[in-house]
Amino acid sequence: MRGQGTVTISLCMIVKNEVDTNASCLESVKDIVDEINIVDTGSTNQTIEVLKMYTNRIYDFEWVYNFAEARNYAFKQATKDFILRLDADDVFSPHNHEKFKK
Repeated sequence: MRGQGTVTISLCMIVKNEVDTNASCLESVKDIVDEINIVDTGSTNQTIEVLKMYTNRIYDFEWVYNFAEARNYAFKQATKDFILRLDADDVFSPHNHEKFKK
């Protein structure tokens, strides 16, 4: 639990068939965010099964060929003070963990 005066962070990601990269990304940030929100735009492989190891906040969004709509939908799922948006192939290094926490 975080101390008084700290902020809370919602991770929001949009994914589709990112089975090869999701775990690396989520492993690298799971300890610095307070919730993980994933919007899936139609995965047909094992992406959802991998995501379920990190969060139950997985939402389906029918791809309407508009990235902004998917992103805004993802942001609507956030319940914390701030939003961190990452792509499935992004990875936070330990050095960046410390910078982010500051």
